[in-house]
Amino acid sequence: MAKTSIALIIWLCLALPGLAAQVKSEPKKVARPAWSELSAAQQQILAPLAPEWDKMDTTRRKKWVAIAARYPKMKPQEQQRLQKRMRDWAALTPEQRKAAREKYQKLKQLGPDQRKEVRTEWERYQRSLAQQQQRQGAPLDPSLTDPPGPASPAEAPAEEVPPPSQ
Repeated sequence: MAKTSIALIIWLCLALPGLAAQVKSEPKKVARPAWSELSAAQQQILAPLAPEWDKMDTTRRKKWVAIAARYPKMKPQEQQRLQKRMRDWAALTPEQRKAAREKYQKLKQLGPDQRKEVRTEWERYQRSLAQQQQRQGAPLDPSLTDPPGPASPAEAPAEEVPPPSQ
């Protein structure tokens, strides 16, 4: 019994490092599409995300490419809003992005009544902000009038234009 245990221990000591080396030596899959694989039009539309592109996984890249495909069909106001959101998203730290994604997931899981309540609260906030800015004589910042929604267009379903957020 002792000889069997010793033989097993020796075999494990010899076999496990070899298995670990095989697992580590597998090349990491490159996320697609690479920035250089995008068309000039896609690069122009997604320009605010260029510094972050190499850090994104394939799924997120494909979502952004799908959004870029819908971009020409958007109204100019929607295009401007999307560009602002991309710049805002690119400016967030990884921690802020994680928090935004978590908040989006929580909002997505709310029932219809709870979503309506959140929207009502948001509208109430918009009205109070507009009143405050009118009293101060400052123009209303249009980015503050966006209702709550996905933290980024990449978080929204690919088939619909993402609702305003941030």
